[in-house]
Amino acid sequence: MDALFEKLHRQLNQGSENQATFLIAGLGNLGREYRLTRHNIGFMAVDALASHWNFSRQKVQSKALITTGNLGGNKVILAKPQTYMNLSGQAISGLVNFYKIPMDHLLVIHDDIDLLFGTIRIRPGGGSAGQKGVGSTIEKLGTQEFARMRLGVGRPPGQMDSADYVLQTFSKEDGEFLQTILKTACEAAEVFIRQGLNAAMNQFNGSI
Repeated sequence: MDALFEKLHRQLNQGSENQATFLIAGLGNLGREYRLTRHNIGFMAVDALASHWNFSRQKVQSKALITTGNLGGNKVILAKPQTYMNLSGQAISGLVNFYKIPMDHLLVIHDDIDLLFGTIRIRPGGGSAGQKGVGSTIEKLGTQEFARMRLGVGRPPGQMDSADYVLQTFSKEDGEFLQTILKTACEAAEVFIRQGLNAAMNQFNGSI
């Protein structure tokens, strides 16, 4: 009996050691007034993922609101930094360091005004393109080599300032289409975890 117990104990420990850990962080602003704005589409995507995967336990850790669960034998951490947007890297780097997340297991989801609304671009790295949350994350991690999911929100009309534009709520028409975008973002994030970055890029980059 002791030998059987030891064998089962080793198998359980081995499964735990082999379990990969992924971090998916959505970028956004704190406050109810920003909850449904274009700049918060990263937060919306993380909330949609938590609902899609039935992750329910929340706690605050490393200046982020996190929800954890398991997917396909992997541990997944969903995070919404609870800092200002331009300090998002503090929360993300804290979680990366605490959970020892490899850079190829990190996915940051954020808005992008240079992409048409309804466009998804998943990329393996690169600069911030002016997105301050991404810029902060690059600075704190000391690398650009982590995956991003850019969700297009479109350019501001006329001479409107881009900062004002992204802090506006979605129109009623856009809000209806937003649900389709978030559903697709969930599917893309799941492929990223189960099949890898290249599969997610090949299947989901483009217009919805």
